[in-house]
Amino acid sequence: MNTERFQLLTRQYEKLRIGVLGDFCLDRYLEIDPARTETSIETGLPVHNVVNVRQQPGGAGTIVNNLSALGIGTIYPIGFAGMDGEGFELCAALKRVRSVDLSFFLQTDERRTFTYCKPLIIHPGKSPVELNRLDSKNWTPTPDSVDRVLRDHVSSAAESLDAMIVLDQVDVPETGVVTRNVQTTVGKLVKLHPHLPILADSRRGLRGYPPVIFKMNASELAALTGTGRELNLDEIKSEAVTLAGKNGQTVLVSLAARGILGASAEGDVCHIAALPVRGEIDIVGAGDAVSANLAAAMAAGASLAEALELANAAASVVIHKLGTTGTASVGEISKLVVQ
Repeated sequence: MNTERFQLLTRQYEKLRIGVLGDFCLDRYLEIDPARTETSIETGLPVHNVVNVRQQPGGAGTIVNNLSALGIGTIYPIGFAGMDGEGFELCAALKRVRSVDLSFFLQTDERRTFTYCKPLIIHPGKSPVELNRLDSKNWTPTPDSVDRVLRDHVSSAAESLDAMIVLDQVDVPETGVVTRNVQTTVGKLVKLHPHLPILADSRRGLRGYPPVIFKMNASELAALTGTGRELNLDEIKSEAVTLAGKNGQTVLVSLAARGILGASAEGDVCHIAALPVRGEIDIVGAGDAVSANLAAAMAAGASLAEALELANAAASVVIHKLGTTGTASVGEISKLVVQ
């Protein structure tokens, strides 16, 4: 991509309004100094002394962080947090993110705040070592009262958006934000706002989702299409084209070390190879960076190939950021794509 085209696309970002619908969580990093390890008098077990605590929005919040890093004009989180300490911290963390508007974000005492607590051993001059994570989740169905508010927020937000990203992050269906009822509301938006790009990603797969832009990995594509085995690149292209034609929407497939692939409803297909690894990597957050950059690029008027190229570069930036769920700025992406 040449400089002129890159700048033409990315200069649109400050004008964009993008909604992020999904499961927001608090990423809490506990930095442990191994030199301060003690032994508990009561239990005889090692005591890990935490010397620093870092908080940042995680889950769908990681997409928000990436959109902010790109300079998106207004970002609307659509989801919920609990009326607990973690919810207070999550809302405070979201407020600190540039360009975030919390008009469609619900804080409720009917849910607890989804939290990933990540203890990290910090050795001077070395990469952090993550210990077993401590998670807090909801294990019961999302109450109807919360579900109704979320559906209203989705419909209201869509009136002014240039793109929407949907991230279903929970392991147990119906316990998070993107319930079946919310999916139905999203499906109605496809008809009400046919030119609004809506990109969906779900850790449980997209089976049963309304016909929006599907973003998935190769294993999820195989599961969705009933192949049930690892696909080679030609098979991925064929399955993606078929699915895109069936849904009438673009299908996007992240391929890890093989790069990223996209198929349009018209039958066009594009594959972008992964960029070379430039040192130690950590893949956490790469998928969310891809989602953010795909949606932003498409909303800015990028072609399928251009959107894939920008998202592929963003993923390359993020995987080289260790010990955190990183983001990729326009400047960092520019170094990898502008020729």
